Amino acid sequence: MKTKAEWQTLSESITLRNQAYIGGRFQSAVSGETFKTTNPATERVLAEVASCDQADVDLAVAAAKAAFVSGSWSRKAPGERKKVLLRLADLMQQHRDELALTDTLDMGKSISEMLSVDLPDSIDCFRWTAESIDKVYGGIAPTGGDTLGLISHEPVGVVAAITPWNYPLMMATWKLAPALAAGNSVVLKPSEKSPLSVLRLAELATEAGLPDGVLNVLPGYGHTAGKALALHHDVNVLAFTGSSRVGGMLMEYAGQSNLKRVWLEAGGKSPMVVFEDCANIERAAGTAAAAIFSNQGEVCIACSRLYLHKSIKERFLKALLAATAGYRGGDPLDPETRLGPLVDKAQLDTVSRYIKSAMDDGANLLTGVIPEYMEGQGYYIEPTIFDGARNDMRFVQEEIFGPVLAVCEFDDEDEAVRLANDNRYGLGASVWTDNLSRAHRVSKQIQSGMVWVNGWGGGDSTMPFGGVKASGNGRDKSLHSIEKYTDLKTVWISL
Repeated sequence: MKTKAEWQTLSESITLRNQAYIGGRFQSAVSGETFKTTNPATERVLAEVASCDQADVDLAVAAAKAAFVSGSWSRKAPGERKKVLLRLADLMQQHRDELALTDTLDMGKSISEMLSVDLPDSIDCFRWTAESIDKVYGGIAPTGGDTLGLISHEPVGVVAAITPWNYPLMMATWKLAPALAAGNSVVLKPSEKSPLSVLRLAELATEAGLPDGVLNVLPGYGHTAGKALALHHDVNVLAFTGSSRVGGMLMEYAGQSNLKRVWLEAGGKSPMVVFEDCANIERAAGTAAAAIFSNQGEVCIACSRLYLHKSIKERFLKALLAATAGYRGGDPLDPETRLGPLVDKAQLDTVSRYIKSAMDDGANLLTGVIPEYMEGQGYYIEPTIFDGARNDMRFVQEEIFGPVLAVCEFDDEDEAVRLANDNRYGLGASVWTDNLSRAHRVSKQIQSGMVWVNGWGGGDSTMPFGGVKASGNGRDKSLHSIEKYTDLKTVWISL
């Protein structure tokens, strides 16, 4: 891996795309308006980015629809679509340093995490999904001898994807790979907080052979470009990753327009439950630290609620504090850094308010402080752990999206399950036990789309990713993700 100095040198020469990508070319917003995107580690402006609104959405959707109707991609043979997406994955691998550096500069994620997690996952998502294109079959219904019933999957048309700022490239690939694999055209709106890497990705997609208009990228704000996409009558499916509040608004917009399907991967407040029969306390504690402090806690599946059996609590907290010592704020361009800055001042203020709320509610601060912001020094915050938390505390119930952990204790299995389920979200959960029966029993009872046993965050492209309750619907990754972007067609033939 490059040294910190080498990454800094590269950051000074990198070219950052800052215009919308419509119909296979970059262009300014129709209004000429721009917004600034900044480096959260230095607060320096990285680029003035095109601020798209209704007029740009109309252009992009029209380009996407025209490309779909033309059949340049939608009617291309599955094997040909596979070749293009595999070439795109190869180009991402060739430009891995550039893509990784762009996200690090744009949202503060450590360069080492970009290279070890985000980039490999993004590339694998395109490769795995591409390989699945010509392996998805239709069906024949069990009809009588005088009829033939055919069942096939067809692309829906124009897909709008609205993606978050915390994993700018990776979350985009989770939407783009299956939507494109199915033969759709896509209009992607990245978060205004980290829009840069997907603009470069769109350019690479064209280089890989994706026809013009099949992938369009519109940087802009949610209340302008995002809303316009959700209300657009020529958008057939809307895929979103972000907050539950915004997800609810998008569903309303869909109802006000053309009843487009809305797939949501929304908020999370994941519990980690550690039972007394967990044999490896040190490993569990190290995972607990990673599950809340990785990516500065700006993770939808972050295990921000830690439930410990009271008999192991003291030992566990000692190991947890030792593991937490490895997460200290530093330059995200330094490969040794494990905790970068939060994405912007607004997020720093939000996390600070939750820390103060926890203190006001009587939680016991084990480590961390309310951050003191110093202009020009970046949006850094220390890992923060509270003991003595209760489920009725605001910071235990609400998604914080920062490195703040609430520690609670429980007496028995029934109480642990009740506490874990006592939340409006249901995205992920982690259970630690060496009792196989308990592992199955508790995993089944926890109300969550994903449960990790003796681990956290595990999975690959073969496994669906998504939640229940206020955490959304539908799934990213796996063959189930392709289903979201297709319609079932039945053909009944009288013989």
